[in-house]
Amino acid sequence: MKAAVIPARGGSKRIPGKNVKPFAGKPMLAYAVSAVLESGLFDIVAVSSEDPAILALGRELGARPLLRPAALADDWTPTVPVIAHAIAALEEGGTHLETVCCVYPAVPFLQRKDLVEALSLLERTGAEYAFPVVRFPSAIQRALRLSGDGRITSFNPDAVNIRTQDLEPAFYDAGQFYWGRRDAWAAGLPVHANGFGLVVPEWRVVDIDTPDDWRRAEIMHRALSEDTSAPRGDA
Repeated sequence: MKAAVIPARGGSKRIPGKNVKPFAGKPMLAYAVSAVLESGLFDIVAVSSEDPAILALGRELGARPLLRPAALADDWTPTVPVIAHAIAALEEGGTHLETVCCVYPAVPFLQRKDLVEALSLLERTGAEYAFPVVRFPSAIQRALRLSGDGRITSFNPDAVNIRTQDLEPAFYDAGQFYWGRRDAWAAGLPVHANGFGLVVPEWRVVDIDTPDDWRRAEIMHRALSEDTSAPRGDA
């Protein structure tokens, strides 16, 4: 069986109430729940939270609520133990999961196509995890350090005179979802050290952690809603 687990704690400090805050007319959490329910990929869709309001919203949206211990809901809790806890809770009734997809709650641009292709990557490669990544827009080898007085120095002086197009491209975690094998989650295996990456376009990925991120996401959402040529759904 396949399960989607949406870890949505209630203690966001930089954007208070982020997971229930209205975004383009509906609670932010609704985008993640709707995307996974409508994908048709999952036997179980669950929301993991310590917050009763979030659990109630998840239930209202059609997801199974999973009460998360407070010890797994602070600012420092990694994702892997949260998903491991959810797996244990979902399997209490005798259910056996094979693959579990952690879908973050603030993903208004999540597309079914990416979920499908990442699952295919997981199955094709035999990897423990598969998740979307985005190419850095600039060469990380040419990164600059800014001192307190404004002075600029290079992080990597050896790369200063190398043409940008000759430098190896680098990628970062898109922060949307992670497909993983049940046993990998349960064993606590780190995602990045045991995963394969699916490259997705930068123009529809935003990691919403700060008020500026939220405003950027709203601008992106309006632009994509107005652009009739932009891919939709399975595109």
